[in-house]
Amino acid sequence: MIESKIIRTRIAPSPTGELHIGTLRTLLYDYALAKKNHGQFIFRLEDTDQKRYVPGSEKRLMEVIKDYGLSWDEGPDIGGPYSPYVQTQRLDIYQKYIKELLDKGLAYFCFCTQERLDDLRATQKAQKQIPRYDQHCFHLSKEEIKKNLDNKVPYTIRMVIPKNETIVFEDLIRGKIKFNTNEVDDQVLIKSNGIPTYHFAAVVDDYLMKITHVFRGEEWLTSTPKHLLLYRAFGWEPPQFAHLTVLLNPDGKGKMSKRSGSTHARAFLDDGYLPEAMLNFLMLLGWNPGTEKEFFTLDEFVEAFSINHLHKKSPIFDRKKLDYFNGYYLRQKSDEQLFVLFKKFLPQASKDQIKILVPVLKERIVKLSDLPVQTKFLFENVDYDKELLLKKGTDSKLAIDMLQKTKELINKDFSNLSERILELIKNNNWNVGEFFMVFRVVICGTVFTPPVVECLPALGQEKTLEKINIAILKLTE
Repeated sequence: MIESKIIRTRIAPSPTGELHIGTLRTLLYDYALAKKNHGQFIFRLEDTDQKRYVPGSEKRLMEVIKDYGLSWDEGPDIGGPYSPYVQTQRLDIYQKYIKELLDKGLAYFCFCTQERLDDLRATQKAQKQIPRYDQHCFHLSKEEIKKNLDNKVPYTIRMVIPKNETIVFEDLIRGKIKFNTNEVDDQVLIKSNGIPTYHFAAVVDDYLMKITHVFRGEEWLTSTPKHLLLYRAFGWEPPQFAHLTVLLNPDGKGKMSKRSGSTHARAFLDDGYLPEAMLNFLMLLGWNPGTEKEFFTLDEFVEAFSINHLHKKSPIFDRKKLDYFNGYYLRQKSDEQLFVLFKKFLPQASKDQIKILVPVLKERIVKLSDLPVQTKFLFENVDYDKELLLKKGTDSKLAIDMLQKTKELINKDFSNLSERILELIKNNNWNVGEFFMVFRVVICGTVFTPPVVECLPALGQEKTLEKINIAILKLTE
C-alpha cells in the first residue's frame, strides 16, 4: 500500500462520442489503485473541445461506466469537495491562473491569424523542419499588445517554453524519461474563444483536485514535458504519471481500430458480452498478477493490483480470448440469471421458450448476441435447397422414409423426444450421423445448429410437424 498521502485518481473523458474500450481499461487501473489504497476515484468531464462536442454524450459516458459495475467518489452527478467537475463550468478558475502566468511573464498573447499559422507550418514542412510556433508575438511590445487588446483583435494565450532545457521525470511504467525543451512548442493555453486547452485545464484541475496519480495512454507521453513545465511555473508538485501501452488489433498490427470490430465500451455490451467478463479481460491487457491466476472479480483485482506489474509491451486485443472469458462467466450464472439475459436478446421468445432454451444453449454460446442467430428457426420460416437435405449423399427415398416415420413418432407423442428418436434410428438401422444431418436441415435450414432435438419443445409440436412436411414436399418434387 502507498502510504505517503491519500491516493486520488481520476478518469476525465471528453464528451465527443462514445467511451473507447481503451479508456475503460485506463479507468479500471485508476479505480484499482485508488480503492486498494483507501483513496478516492474521481470522474471529471473535459469538455473544452466544443467543436467536437456530441450532445448527450456526457450522459452516455457516465451510464456505460455504471453499466460495467463501476462508480466514482466524486463527479458531475454527485458533486464533491472540488466541484464543479465539468471544465466549461470552471472557466472563472482558469482565468485566475492564466492571469498569474501572464503576470509572471510565463505566458503571452498571440494575435497571429490562422492563415499566418498555416503558412508558417507549410513553410516549415517544406524545409523539413518540425512544425512549431516561431514566437512572433512573444516579441510584441506592451504598447502593441495593449493596442491589439483595445481593438479587440482575436488572440490566444501561449506558454513560454524555455530554450534548451532537459526535462526529466520518472514514469511509473517506463522509468526515467528525458525531453529537451527545444522539442516542445509554445503551446496554446487559452483558445481564441476563451476556453482553455486540454493541456492547461487538465493541469489546473489535477492540482486543485489533489490528483496524485495520472494513468493515460502512451500517446500523451510527448505532452508530459508541457505539463511539467506548467506545474513548475505555478510552483506545484506534479502527480505521478503512468503512460499505458496502446491496445493492438487482434492481428497484432497497429493500434486497435474499427476495422477489427467494436472499439466502444457500449458496443461490447450490446453485442452480448458480460460486464464482468469484459472487465476481467481488460484487467489482463497490460497487467498481470505475477501468478497463473486469470479469473478475477473486481474486488479480487483491486486487492491484487500493483503498478509494478503493469506492462511495457502493447497487448493484443485477442477476441478469441475475450470469447473464452465471456463463455466462462455465462456458465457461472444460474438459469434464473440467464433467463433475464436471454429475454433481453430474444424479446420475441415466450417465457416458456426461454426456460427451455437456457439449459440447452448456455454451454453453446460465447456471447448473448449468438442467440438470435442460433434460434432464428424458432421464429422464422427457413428456406434451403433440396440438395442440402441430402448433403451426406443420402438417398432421397431414404430421407423421405426417415422423415415420414419421425413425423409419425412426433405426431403421436411430443415427449421424451431424444430417447424415442434414438430408438427409432436404432430400430430402422439408420446411420445416426446421416439421420441428424437431414433432420438438422429440416428444422433449422442449416447443418450447423444448436442441439436440435432438445430445442424442439421450444419450437412446438405443430411447427415441428409443419417443417417436416415442407421437407417431404421438397424431396418429392
